[in-house]
Amino acid sequence: MIFNKETAEKTAELLLQINAIKLNPKNPFTWASGWKSPIYCDNRLTLSFPAIRNFIREEFSKNIEKQFGKPDVIAGVATGAIGIGMLVAEYMGLPFVYVRPEPKKHGRKNQVEGFLHKGQSVVVVEDLISTGNSSLLAVEALREAGANVKGMVAIFTYGFAVAEENFKKAHVDLYTLSSYQNLLNLAVNKKYITEKEEAVLKEWNADPAAWGVEV
Repeated sequence: MIFNKETAEKTAELLLQINAIKLNPKNPFTWASGWKSPIYCDNRLTLSFPAIRNFIREEFSKNIEKQFGKPDVIAGVATGAIGIGMLVAEYMGLPFVYVRPEPKKHGRKNQVEGFLHKGQSVVVVEDLISTGNSSLLAVEALREAGANVKGMVAIFTYGFAVAEENFKKAHVDLYTLSSYQNLLNLAVNKKYITEKEEAVLKEWNADPAAWGVEV
């Protein structure tokens, strides 16, 4: 669920402007999963643009407090959301921790890095939601560490049905600054893509695993 339409459109436009999101239906990208995709998203690029990262930081901060109340701690999902998560924590005057994909193999073997009391309320910051699996592993690690996870916020979501189902099963409320549908609406209106290309992008979103697979 997006925070609001105005923020969703503004975020989508900023991501397109700096090529954090690239749309290329004619020459699709290949994801690490092996999926063929007409879209590629790298929200880490936002950190290199002060005005954009400040916009994201401030939108996250005000909407986190509006939706969840002020948490005790902000948690970033490694590695993509460490930077923006720390900016949000700084802006809100809150402690920050980050969550590794898996525990370290040495030392204290932490998966949650930073100081976290059992029972503290946490909002998790993520950069991108695809299926939601890796994001929800971070939530699981925080819960195992004794945190009260109030919800998750992300810059962008592809809006896959499987992600919605995964978050529902995990009882995690997810809010995003922008979404795939908002992106497509803006991309057509601003002529980043044609209506024909929009149809291809919608087709991919409906079944990304099968899209572009020769049979």
